[in-house]
Amino acid sequence: MHPSESIDAPEHRAAVDSDAARSRDATRPGRLHGSLFQSIGDAGRAELVERRLAGAITGGHLRAGERLPSENDLARTFGVAPTTVRESLLALRSQGLVVTKRGRNGGSFVADSADPVAHARTALAETSRLALRDLGAHYSAITAACVRLAARRAAPSEVQQIRSRLVRLDDADLAQWRSTLDDVQVELVSLSQSARLTREQMRLQAEFSPLLRLLDAESGSRVTQHQLLVTVVDAVEAGDDQAAVDATERMVDSVINALIELQSKNR
Repeated sequence: MHPSESIDAPEHRAAVDSDAARSRDATRPGRLHGSLFQSIGDAGRAELVERRLAGAITGGHLRAGERLPSENDLARTFGVAPTTVRESLLALRSQGLVVTKRGRNGGSFVADSADPVAHARTALAETSRLALRDLGAHYSAITAACVRLAARRAAPSEVQQIRSRLVRLDDADLAQWRSTLDDVQVELVSLSQSARLTREQMRLQAEFSPLLRLLDAESGSRVTQHQLLVTVVDAVEAGDDQAAVDATERMVDSVINALIELQSKNR
């Protein structure tokens, strides 16, 4: 055998050892990888379910007196055990957000005292101006990205369906007014055809919506919000992506400034 081919050469053994080490490192789970698959535990799951339901109630998406799905249905929806849902409902009852009735027509219901406007007032009072502007910046960035894509990708017929909802909008029922505007906003950004951006918009809309309810109480504010949203729709329908972005930024700036002014009046 030629000396250079000897498997006992120190250089060769070192190279083999180095390759083996790299192979072990490549297959060994890293710390981040491992942390991704750690169990969140039942307590953590109960807290997440509680937070999701509480947000729906305080945000006005579940109305006072509305019956919640059964524990088994909620468990299937959230992908948790029924006992986890039961723990979450117990916490919501202690907060006065949910009541439980026994009997044939029993179940868990949103408490009559669960007032989303009152919760929104408290949230606004406890939020700093810096945090409000930061929320506005985040909302504006995501929405602008969505409408830019929507202006490039949406078919005119799709935008016209959204416009028809705005035309039929009636502010006689403020809860329905806010629900419709939220739906229209999500439908508009979904025309971006980006699932990731639309999901983030939906999350932000749920966070932002309770604060917007405070502005809905004034007719002048409702008119302004409606007009600004129509301007965004117009730009998307015209396929003018920059105009859609500009209109979105004006809309969000208007809302944030109005919230800060309202906050100042109530202090």
